Amino acid sequence: MRRLYFLLLFIPCLLLSQEKGKEDKRKSLVKTAEQKAKEQARKAPITSYKIISIERDTTFVDTTLAIKKEYDYNYLRRDIFGLMPFPNEGQTYNTLNFGLNKFNAYPEFGFKAKHFNYLEVDDIKYYSVATPLTELYFKTVMEQGQNVDALITLNTSERFNFSIAFKGLRSLGKYINQLTSAGNFRFTSSYFTKNNKYHANFHFTGQDLLNGENGGLTIPLDFESEDDAFKNRPRLQVFLSDAKSFLKGKRLFLDHSFRINSKDANNNLFITHQLNYEHKFFEYNQVSLNSEIGTGTGVFKRFGDVPSAAYTKVNDHTRYDRLYNKVGAIYENKTLGKFQFFIENFNYKYFYSLVQTVGSVTFPNQLKATFNSIGGQYEYRKNKWNGKAMLSNSISTQAFRNFDANLDYQINDKNKVSFQYQNVSKLPNHNYTLNQSTYINYNWLNNFKNEKINNIVVNANTQWINATAQLTTLTDYLYFQDIQQVTNQQLVTPHQYSGTINYLSLKAAKEFKYKKWALDNTFLYQKVTQKDTILNVPELTLRSTIYFSDNVFKKAMFLQTGITINYFTKYYANDYNPILGEFFVQNEKQIGNFPMLDFFVNARIRQTRIFLKAEHFNSSFTGNTYYSAPNTPFHDFMIRFGLVWNFFQ
Repeated sequence: MRRLYFLLLFIPCLLLSQEKGKEDKRKSLVKTAEQKAKEQARKAPITSYKIISIERDTTFVDTTLAIKKEYDYNYLRRDIFGLMPFPNEGQTYNTLNFGLNKFNAYPEFGFKAKHFNYLEVDDIKYYSVATPLTELYFKTVMEQGQNVDALITLNTSERFNFSIAFKGLRSLGKYINQLTSAGNFRFTSSYFTKNNKYHANFHFTGQDLLNGENGGLTIPLDFESEDDAFKNRPRLQVFLSDAKSFLKGKRLFLDHSFRINSKDANNNLFITHQLNYEHKFFEYNQVSLNSEIGTGTGVFKRFGDVPSAAYTKVNDHTRYDRLYNKVGAIYENKTLGKFQFFIENFNYKYFYSLVQTVGSVTFPNQLKATFNSIGGQYEYRKNKWNGKAMLSNSISTQAFRNFDANLDYQINDKNKVSFQYQNVSKLPNHNYTLNQSTYINYNWLNNFKNEKINNIVVNANTQWINATAQLTTLTDYLYFQDIQQVTNQQLVTPHQYSGTINYLSLKAAKEFKYKKWALDNTFLYQKVTQKDTILNVPELTLRSTIYFSDNVFKKAMFLQTGITINYFTKYYANDYNPILGEFFVQNEKQIGNFPMLDFFVNARIRQTRIFLKAEHFNSSFTGNTYYSAPNTPFHDFMIRFGLVWNFFQ
């Protein structure tokens, strides 16, 4: 009987131990499978880490160190050839290359000089990654601050990805009232269904840019004299000591499509929708209205008069809301290409707090309108050909139009040619039409015509040379100019040029390599034909880099070091106006014809790229003639360093 009791007690224990053993074994198998999956993910090729544009063009994460990475290592995170930076990080850029401008038929907010670091829809990227990916960017600044850009992206499944990124900047600068404080937050997500019927890309951005606005030097000769007393840059007098501007914007964007037929076939039908809602805010604030040159030589108002002595400061606010919807249908034939028909709806409200009355003239407090257009697009991608043509035309009372055609032909792996033609009838940007300010001369209400733009670009990327030719014709061109020419004052207003402006540019780039040495050259030639001097550009802009590359420390590090020279010929560069956040035409002072030399030492250790640069090291021995704008010097010699670090987890 005792043995029977023992067996009755032992059997359940045995069964439980077997079940526990099976459970442990099952967990062990699951754990092993997870480890194998993670191990396979770690070994995923770099092509598993995709960067996707809104046009669905795909590139891959690149952790190599090439000369292009040196050119891209800056605040904008892209090659800035053709842009002349202002002296402090995060300020605006003077545009040397007019060909960098993009043309859109719809009216824009304006304040374009403040938008160089404002990320537009086309600047946002989407991702698909095998394992979580992190990228960290860091660079020192001119004075008291830092510039950081951090991104993390991961796929929760093969079909859903999200990313979070933030770029932050703070830099005091070397001159009086030049502080920059900026932030760019972005969140993206992308998703597609298991049967590939539905695709969606979504992003949210929250961006702000604060700049101290000093208005430039009151006595440029003090800077040019090279007097030791003024080598301490805060001793140089500026027009504005307490003015600032602030641009802020938030955007919600969704682009999605749905395939109607159940399976991907030779003939497919899609419904598409794109939504873009954006709110922007621009503020110009100036605590003290008066400026002076020297000491006790008279006080004046840099931007003209205010309505009365009761106005002791300026606090101008401009707000903007827009909602854009595009609904379309696509018929896709795998042989013939994609045919799309769409309807666009564009609503905007550009507004101020109150109706403004200056003298006997009353200026409204808002612009508000709804535009509708219809259009079509044809896209063909097959073999070596890649082409797209789009036509959009207004069906509203206010006419506008955009025709854009692109054609690429891939001759072989090393040679490609492309052609673009664009014809645009563009509605004026809002700040050309309406502006309100405490300053009397900065209030206006205009009824300008549409700008007419014809643009042709031919590009050849070959094994021998990369070359681009651009021919642009501008009619009814809109611009800002100070035509009142009052000494020491900027009384800038918008104007429209009734004549025709013809712009031609030829750009060529070529890299020569010999063993471990290389010489990379980029040349830009520009020519403008016009009766009046409205569009001013330097005739020649160039960049040349000679550098050495090699593996060191038993190939543990890849090293790249060299010297870059940037140069542009003298021309009447546009000047900058902080009230409008715009550049304006001036024909009084030329800048240019000075070299800017940079010495760099860059290194790559695994997925980390380290950058060390002596910027503008020739500033102390080639003369103080370097300007970013007529009264704004370029920065002096400084040493800056930082890194870009990718983590594949």
